[in-house]
Amino acid sequence: MYMADVKSLRERLGRTFPQVDAVFNDLVAAASACLSPAGLEAWLAGAKFLGSLGRGPEPMLVFLEEAPEVAAVLGEEAIEALREAAYRISRTPNGQAIAPFLQTAPAAARRLEDLALFRSYLDIVLRVMEETTTSVHGIVATHPSPCFVDFLESVPTLLAKLSLEGLANWADFGIRGYPGDPEGQSNYFALQAPEAHQVLNRERHGTLLVDHERSLALYLRGLWRQEARLAPYSLLFDEIRQRRPWCEDGVIHLPDVLDPVETEAGVVSGLDRYRLMLAHLAAHRRWTTPIVADNFSPFQRAAAEVFEDVRVDLLACREWPGLRRLFLALHPRPDPADVAEGACDVFHRLAMLSRAALDPAFGADDPVRRDFAGRLRRLAAEGGGTEEAARLAIQWYVATKRPSDISPSMHLDGVTVDWRDDNRLMWIVIEPDADGDAPPSASETEPETAGLPPIHYDEWDEQAGHYRPDWVCLYERLHPAGQASRVDALLARHRPLTRRLERLIDMLKPQNRVRERFQEDGSELDIDVAIRSLVDLRAGSQPDVRINMSHRTDGRSIAVSLLLDLSVSLNEKPPGAERSILELSQEAVSLLGWAVQKTGDPLAIAGFHSNSRHEVRYYHLKGFGEAWDDGVKARIAAMQGAFSTRMGAAMRHAGRALARQQAEKKLLLVLTDGRPHDVDVKDDAYLIRDAHKAVQELDALGIHVFCINLDPKADEYVADIFGSHYTVIDRVERLPERLPELFLKLTK
Repeated sequence: MYMADVKSLRERLGRTFPQVDAVFNDLVAAASACLSPAGLEAWLAGAKFLGSLGRGPEPMLVFLEEAPEVAAVLGEEAIEALREAAYRISRTPNGQAIAPFLQTAPAAARRLEDLALFRSYLDIVLRVMEETTTSVHGIVATHPSPCFVDFLESVPTLLAKLSLEGLANWADFGIRGYPGDPEGQSNYFALQAPEAHQVLNRERHGTLLVDHERSLALYLRGLWRQEARLAPYSLLFDEIRQRRPWCEDGVIHLPDVLDPVETEAGVVSGLDRYRLMLAHLAAHRRWTTPIVADNFSPFQRAAAEVFEDVRVDLLACREWPGLRRLFLALHPRPDPADVAEGACDVFHRLAMLSRAALDPAFGADDPVRRDFAGRLRRLAAEGGGTEEAARLAIQWYVATKRPSDISPSMHLDGVTVDWRDDNRLMWIVIEPDADGDAPPSASETEPETAGLPPIHYDEWDEQAGHYRPDWVCLYERLHPAGQASRVDALLARHRPLTRRLERLIDMLKPQNRVRERFQEDGSELDIDVAIRSLVDLRAGSQPDVRINMSHRTDGRSIAVSLLLDLSVSLNEKPPGAERSILELSQEAVSLLGWAVQKTGDPLAIAGFHSNSRHEVRYYHLKGFGEAWDDGVKARIAAMQGAFSTRMGAAMRHAGRALARQQAEKKLLLVLTDGRPHDVDVKDDAYLIRDAHKAVQELDALGIHVFCINLDPKADEYVADIFGSHYTVIDRVERLPERLPELFLKLTK
């Protein structure tokens, strides 16, 4: 039924292009997930129209990719608005701007989140185009706008910092400020001119940290007798989870801009919000003593963080009483009626307790909340420390635990306290699995169906100095299977090498067993703790429920992801070699998988190739939670090389799965036989710089990236991507031997 629907839709689309045909099934799967039948008709009609403009496959392909995402945010009426705007652009000499316009539309939709505002945004875009498009005789436009594409590429950055009114004012200045100066207009709208940033700051609403950095540093020094450098961070790309302020290595990190907040008690300015954040962090630096996080469950840890936050806020209010008014003005007032039946409301309960501790009149009808809020206030007044607050938090969680706490539906609305930090000052983490999260299973790291919706990744444009938003379409798949016996035969061929590797692996295997005490669930009873809990129970005190213990192997904590370049050059035979690079790679990957299985380290294997930015294929060969079995061997045996090498998006995707692993060391191995390249990119340096940016992004996530390059000419470019973290294997026939040895060396 699904294939019949796809075929029908394909027929209605009419004549297309090979680039569209290659990904049409995947695009239909993605569009069907968020569009109604009427929406699908509008989507196809818009794509068919753009394909008939005679401007190649790019406008049609980008519309098919981006229009469903715009519709998912704004509603299906936005599809027609998008098509109409593209049509108006096509009627001018600015036809080359259709694809950039469509490409930036999802970023604008996510920022505006309202169809009326989006239509106003389209009016601004079209006005910029019309008023900067010139003509020889001043009647009919004959020359394309010198700055329209630059403006479209700057739109995501501008909308992240400006309101729609501010964007209109900023654009007006660029139009009026450079009459008869095409180069000046281009520099302005590309954010290359000083005037562009000056007007941007003038139109930007809210309080900029950079404008008040000196006064805030004096506030910290004068009121809290502390010194710290203030560093801004941007919330521009924090779409999934917004970062909180934090302090690390003597540097306090705060948002780069804060807007005033209107509350029941009045408006709290952005500057006052900065002062509250500094007061809270200063209180943590003065009164918080780091404690070990390993024996706390996730909810116990969350409760301990809130109790400690409230404790230091109470101490700060005791030293500077005027803070309490602002704390209460910005603190949410959670209502139990807002929580859906059956939803997990742990954070909602914690927010209510936090409010009750700061405001005794709040929630006095709940005896448990009233009791713990009073105990928390007494703890702060009597000089109790972080450990006492954490113990009180655990007692609160035991007393308020509900069956709904295990529900996957979690209520998080109205629980964020504006001025509080991410609490990294509070914790010492010894064991990587201390938060109790299990590594993702194979089902979480591999697709279960033949097709998944495409994933969009930004791509770095070094020349422009910013990311191209949602620029690359990545499709992930479970690699087709072949014959597992082929991999067994490859391993048998290298029997002497496997025996040598086995001796090395035995030296790396962890040997010692370590006892983990104070566990709610464990393999055996901890007698000492159980007796102590029984005494507490009979004495009328709250017993410690962590009466079990378990054992773990003390040793390696490494997660490895191997990313294979499956471009067409893999099918070639190196000079003097009997087997192709693909066959040698299969042998090397088989030996590596066997070796990692012996060490017990989590390993994921994936391959990728690309056919323009619209079609990056990412194939799962082995998931982290998957055993080294015949299923994995069969996929490795079926590996094939095709198309090109767009490396940056593939590394970002592999890093996203690797970042979820609970390991002390995370290693991404990239095996490639050439430089990044693709059919739609003429300048290879562009993809090299994007791949380098991807390496920097992964490094910021704590992921170590190492490249094994099989290209004899790799020294010309590989250092520009990976720095010093690479090796070049000139004799490709030695790859099966070198790859496992490199792994053992890097993870030793």
